[in-house]
Amino acid sequence: MNYFKHFALILLVISAKNSIGQNYDKIAMQAMMKGDYKGAVAQLEKAESKDPNNAGVIKMLGYSYFQCGDYDNSISTYSRFITLKPSDYSAYYYRGKARLNLANDPKESLNQMRESFYLSSIKDFTKAIEIKGEDDPQLLQNRGLAYKDYGIYKSYKIKKSAEKTACIALFNNSVADFQSILTSQPQRKDITSLVEYVKAQITSLK
Repeated sequence: MNYFKHFALILLVISAKNSIGQNYDKIAMQAMMKGDYKGAVAQLEKAESKDPNNAGVIKMLGYSYFQCGDYDNSISTYSRFITLKPSDYSAYYYRGKARLNLANDPKESLNQMRESFYLSSIKDFTKAIEIKGEDDPQLLQNRGLAYKDYGIYKSYKIKKSAEKTACIALFNNSVADFQSILTSQPQRKDITSLVEYVKAQITSLK
């Protein structure tokens, strides 16, 4: 379990400790801590049916859906959570990741919703950055990846010069986010490689 995921899980458990239905709290939390997110979903869905406006339950359920790879339910659940807690940056972060995962899913290749998933993902990461701050490398990295992936998707559909210009703008936004990370973490070779890759994409379009 990586640091960010572990830290997020700890915060989820702490924030929901006193807000989940008494019959389901211990089982759901124990399941999450063990990585049994399907088990957590089963318990949290029961808790939600008892208290549909419980923000703690909804947040944990959205996270559990995400970890199960059930991105559609994760998106809808986080959307409901955001109506209750619009200033929680992590909800936008995970909803953005879920949307990006759907956009990049090969099963979505013929889906007309694919472009909207990219756009909504970028919007979510941007909102998370507005709330959390411009110096969060995790948020910047994910938005940079979303810009990159969307740019690659758009590049396959180029028919006019304006479309090429739009792709280059997306790639430039991606580079800008990655370079912001390197300002504070210059040792990040993974980010340096991403910058080089995206710049190569820009060159190929010129």
